[in-house]
Amino acid sequence: MQAAPSPIHQEILVSLLAQLHHNLSGDPCKVYPAPFCVRLMKDDENKNEDIKNVVEPDITIVCDKSKIDETGYNGAPDMIIEIISPSSIKMDRFIKFNSYEKAGVKEYWIVEPGGKLVSVFILQDDQRYGRPETYTEDDRIKVSIFLDLIIDLKPVFEGV
Repeated sequence: MQAAPSPIHQEILVSLLAQLHHNLSGDPCKVYPAPFCVRLMKDDENKNEDIKNVVEPDITIVCDKSKIDETGYNGAPDMIIEIISPSSIKMDRFIKFNSYEKAGVKEYWIVEPGGKLVSVFILQDDQRYGRPETYTEDDRIKVSIFLDLIIDLKPVFEGV
């Protein structure tokens, strides 16, 4: 059995989710918190029973609603946010990072509660993540996949 997320993890999740949900109100793109199943499909996998790479990101943003079904999302979401904990560092920094890059997730954030840091990875033209931009609790992040979406990190890390 996997340990439940810490209260700090959940506070960060709620704060990010609230800003994203508010800013995407009326937008065709939608934001989903965990638990939300994402099936990272390969080109030759077109049936649910063929899909082997299934993840549950902390926050998922999808703009192609045609890939949503009753069990979650099929394909690469537009953006994923993972909030790391000591038990998830290897999974989020290496295993999921490589899976998200290979699947074509356009923007991937790794949030570090302990250091009050956010690393933002943007998928480049060569289909690889470039060097991350790193932000601190005093910064505001321009979300690259949207024209005018900015996330303020002050309330995200407030009280952490």
